[in-house]
Amino acid sequence: MNQLVFRHLGLVDYLETWQKMKNFVQHRTADLDEIWFCEHPSVFTVGRQGSPSHLLNPQDVPVVHTDRGGEVTYHGPGQIVVYPLIHLRKRGLLPKAYLEALESAVIDTLKEIGIIGFLVSGAPGVYVQGPDCSGPFNGAKKICSIGIRISNDCTYHGLSLNFDADLSFFERINPCGYKGLKTANIKSLNSACSKQEIIKILERKLSEYLIEKKH
Repeated sequence: MNQLVFRHLGLVDYLETWQKMKNFVQHRTADLDEIWFCEHPSVFTVGRQGSPSHLLNPQDVPVVHTDRGGEVTYHGPGQIVVYPLIHLRKRGLLPKAYLEALESAVIDTLKEIGIIGFLVSGAPGVYVQGPDCSGPFNGAKKICSIGIRISNDCTYHGLSLNFDADLSFFERINPCGYKGLKTANIKSLNSACSKQEIIKILERKLSEYLIEKKH
């Protein structure tokens, strides 16, 4: 079984990090999987099948067309961005099970701090309930976006979990291609928790789902 190493990169440029992920996947020789935690300066990213029509008003924020799955999303300070660089075959994971592992790890992390996260059918990511039932998905708010890429059984890209991000940037797009979809921050739902606490819990949950659990 591949060794799993967590790396904490801090605030790093999106394009440079994307290139480093691709290099890792293309040239990996060691029997080693890594999971990168980082933040990015403000950027909108568009997935392979993403539509430019969902970029409503990006203004001065850079737009990057990337090779992950999914539609348009926002990355910026205050998010916990996680990039698992995993060899799926060596871990005995199929792509669907891998996606489910990421979602489950986030839901379990939120549960430990008293936040109920849930899935929405056909819309990858993790959601929390809003104060009313209006808007897409009966008022559910997206707290975690997931977009992955698999090349030669190896994954890159991953998930972004809103901790205390400036959510107004999401108003400049249709998040994940859904008009009117609202977003949420962990900090507004549990003001007592710290980003470091969330990262430690998420590391543990990712280890459980990617290493310890049977698939």
